[in-house]
Amino acid sequence: MRIFKFGGASVKDANGVRNVVNVLRITGFRDLGVVVSAMGKTTNALEEILARYQKNDNSYLKLIDKLYEQHNEIIVELEEVTDFINEDEVLRFRESGLKNILKGIIEALKGELLRNKTKNYSFLYDQVVSYGELISTKIVAAFLNACNIPVQWVDARELIKTDTKYRDAGVQWQETENAIKNISGSSFLTQGFIGSDDNGFTTTLGREGSDYTAAIFAYCLDAESVTIWKDVPGVLNADPRVFHDTVLLEKIPYNEAIELAFYGASVIHPKTLQPLQRKSIPLHVKSFLNPKENGSTITHSNTLLPEIPCYIVRKNLIFLRVSSRDFSFIGEGNISEIFHELSEAKMQVGLLQNSAISFSICVEDKYSLINVLLSRLQERYDVSVVKNVALYTIRHYNGEKVASIENEQQVLLKQRTQETLQVVVKQ
Repeated sequence: MRIFKFGGASVKDANGVRNVVNVLRITGFRDLGVVVSAMGKTTNALEEILARYQKNDNSYLKLIDKLYEQHNEIIVELEEVTDFINEDEVLRFRESGLKNILKGIIEALKGELLRNKTKNYSFLYDQVVSYGELISTKIVAAFLNACNIPVQWVDARELIKTDTKYRDAGVQWQETENAIKNISGSSFLTQGFIGSDDNGFTTTLGREGSDYTAAIFAYCLDAESVTIWKDVPGVLNADPRVFHDTVLLEKIPYNEAIELAFYGASVIHPKTLQPLQRKSIPLHVKSFLNPKENGSTITHSNTLLPEIPCYIVRKNLIFLRVSSRDFSFIGEGNISEIFHELSEAKMQVGLLQNSAISFSICVEDKYSLINVLLSRLQERYDVSVVKNVALYTIRHYNGEKVASIENEQQVLLKQRTQETLQVVVKQ
């Protein structure tokens, strides 16, 4: 059994769905589990629907109708004969009843909001945004079956069982494994990102949830591999939008990939890698535009291949320096207190460094709570703030690139270990 995951970019339109057929015809589709995300920017659209609903703005209903029209348009386009989709396949797709299925899902979404009485935003968020995955998988599954790629559509909510931490649910592994092992048939297609709690309410798995879904299925089924299909050739040693002459990383040890993700690289989230590492299941990252190319493989290996520096840049961060007002030492008690406040404000820490009388932190303010954090810290400490900073992290660094970063920008803090260099600069 192999597990494939196709993200929103790979199924954003009719051509993307057709290309999934192309990929599966090239790679083979026997004994295959396929995980599919919501199409394109659907999750963003559902978030906007929810935002308007929360404001009692009835225009959210028009946005739902727009969502229906966008997906219906994709279905209509898929009903056209192309160079590698013949008339018989198109006819089977037209006869699948998919348009009525789409109408039913859209009406269920409207009903979800019209009947809602909860004030728990995270709970309602999970019930609403999950419709994106339900729609996309119905479309992709119907098209694959019409094109003689037989897959069984399965509801991930019946298989991935979680706790009730909505928007970032924790997997109940034993219950999930028992359910997934009961899937019948040789190949199936399911949703990424979603599961359900003990009461049957929909939950979502948090950041990189669809990748995590693929890893959950692979772990429970003892899969031979997981492949994540992206619009890039694989994992690069740097973001090509920031650095020139990027290089494809052909092989990446699990621990190295986890380190890169920890520092902010858009590689694969550690929660996706950990179940795969536990069962030594290799993870391939490949291009859905060039499916015959090798891409990158994350697996058990001793070294990165090729052995070159890897560069990660996180922008629009905030640099804080917290110091005692009476010039006393910053000790364990102070650090514990500071971390408690960081946690309460949901700050993501990218770098920290302490000296005898100060504590320096570089944070990402994802939830716009920086003023809350500052007011709490300033009750006891002097706090200096520099906004809009960039954090460069270089794994396996060399002197040339470090010099270019430091010479071109104002350095606020530099931290070096044997394998990793981090530099905070003003943007």
